[in-house]
Amino acid sequence: MGAPLSYPCYLCLSGPGLLVLLLLPWGPAAQSTKACARWCPPNSSCVNSTACRCLPGFSASSGEVFTSPSDSCDDINECAPPTAVSCGKGADCQNTEGSYHCICVPGYELASGAPVFRNENENTCQDVDECQQKLRICKSHSICINTQGSYTCQCLPGFKLNPRDPKLCTDKDECSSGEHHCHNSTICTNTVGSYVCHCPQGWVPKPGFQNKKNTTICEEVSFPTWMPPPGIKSQRLSRFFHRLQDLRGNFSSVSVQSTVQDLIQEVGDLLEGPQDLENLSQSEQQFVATNLLLGLENALGWLGKALPIGAVTFSSSAGTVLSLEVQEQGYENITLIQNQTKMLLTWDTVHESGDSGPTVVGLLSTPGVGRFLAKAPLVLDTVEQAALHETHKGVLQELYHDLLSDVISAFISNKDPQNLRHPVTFIFQHSVIPGPREKVFCVFWEHGQNGSGHWATSGCRIVGTKVSSTICQCTHLSSFAILMALYEVQKDSALTVISYVGLSLSLLCLLLAVLTFLFCKAIHNTSTSLHLQLSICLFLAHLLFLTAIDRTEIKVLCSIIAGALHYLYLASFTWMLLEGLHLFLTARNLMVVNYSSVNKFMKKLMFPVGYGVPAVIVTISAASWPHLYGTPTR
Repeated sequence: MGAPLSYPCYLCLSGPGLLVLLLLPWGPAAQSTKACARWCPPNSSCVNSTACRCLPGFSASSGEVFTSPSDSCDDINECAPPTAVSCGKGADCQNTEGSYHCICVPGYELASGAPVFRNENENTCQDVDECQQKLRICKSHSICINTQGSYTCQCLPGFKLNPRDPKLCTDKDECSSGEHHCHNSTICTNTVGSYVCHCPQGWVPKPGFQNKKNTTICEEVSFPTWMPPPGIKSQRLSRFFHRLQDLRGNFSSVSVQSTVQDLIQEVGDLLEGPQDLENLSQSEQQFVATNLLLGLENALGWLGKALPIGAVTFSSSAGTVLSLEVQEQGYENITLIQNQTKMLLTWDTVHESGDSGPTVVGLLSTPGVGRFLAKAPLVLDTVEQAALHETHKGVLQELYHDLLSDVISAFISNKDPQNLRHPVTFIFQHSVIPGPREKVFCVFWEHGQNGSGHWATSGCRIVGTKVSSTICQCTHLSSFAILMALYEVQKDSALTVISYVGLSLSLLCLLLAVLTFLFCKAIHNTSTSLHLQLSICLFLAHLLFLTAIDRTEIKVLCSIIAGALHYLYLASFTWMLLEGLHLFLTARNLMVVNYSSVNKFMKKLMFPVGYGVPAVIVTISAASWPHLYGTPTR
């Protein structure tokens, strides 16, 4: 049903015999039946056909309901006074067409995540952590710091903000700006984000300080003190230390490289012609060698810290060679090669935490030192001794040794080179190949308190061998060499008795044979002459063997005895050969020997071949390999 109609207005018309009553309806039905006034402005609604009312959020200047076609409905700014809406803390009112809403200010957001809210009661605005939302909101060399409602980019130490970009930090040059704290003994060098204080050329950090730190303090390198061995009287050694004093007096921190070269040359000259040093006793020679090796390790290790970073080699005309490598930081293995020796070690082995200055690795070859240390005793560790005794079942009698390589000194700037975390590898090349009853050892020179010393094997072991090379690993550093030990096995007493009894009987029989062939003229012929010479050679060889085989005290005498035995036994085999040849020719000709042509032929060649051929062979052998005549130790 429609809305009820009301009739507030009516019109009466009368005339003769006619009465008309006109009723005018009022209300919604009447409005729906007639359109709004055409002049109502936008954002308004009709009140009746003659009036307009602005929609909520709009207002007209003439009032709520207006009838003037010139009025308009303008937006009401609820966010501005006098009707300013309060949105609460951290929020702003934002006017819209016919309405408004509240939004959180930049840097804040609603807890619910909604974009807008209506009034202060709905305000849940909270701070936004931009540093977490955008991890790279600040550029390199800076850190993001969240603030209430915003964030800031703070430069890392050593950087400064770029005026053109508040999010960008650039390097700060502390050295040129004077903002560094380097000591006046150092040089400031700018780095990205910082700076370092390093020692100038010829200077090293003082004890307790490290190079290239902000707290570095440097001191000038000085020539280290090196005292001569006390009690040694040698003009050549005195001249050497006198020249060392000259080097010390003329030393300059800017000429370290030339000083090291001069030092190596002086050492080479000292060892090239020892002269009166060879007249010293064995213990004094070892004392001099120990002083020389320790002094060189100390001096070169200290002077090496003042050398430029990198590898360098020094050599003398006498064959003394020094290879040095100076590093400040490294991660790879270090390899030093020198003549017949190679050394390999890791950076962890070289570098020691807290050590001041650059790290120095050195390998020094001093060929002449071997003459002073060749006769020093060899002390095997318990493992090596047990291995030798196990091999020969307890009959090991005595050890002799001979140096196969030059004496090399390995040193590093590590303060504790006697207890390295990782072993150092040495590869020695040598021309002598070990034979029976010979064993190669990796040895080092262990000096005592009084300057003497001995070769030792503790802490060193062989990890590989080839025909002419030996690979060693040691857990400490010192002066090293490859040493070949020649060991004698205790003689079996039963075999000794059998040998002496048998040779004695042989001598008696040979003596009777010689007397028979010599004095019985009835049997003289070519055959008996051959037997006579063979018996004489064997008799002399056996007699020399029984009486002189153990005479090895004097090296020259030992070599002469060995050569004589070689000749006599070789002559014996030659006379045996001639006897066989004589029998062959006799059987072929089927003649009596004394009257045959064979007899004349044998008499002409018998003595030149029987004694001449062995003499030629022994002469060639002695000239080519004289060291092979004698025992392994003589």
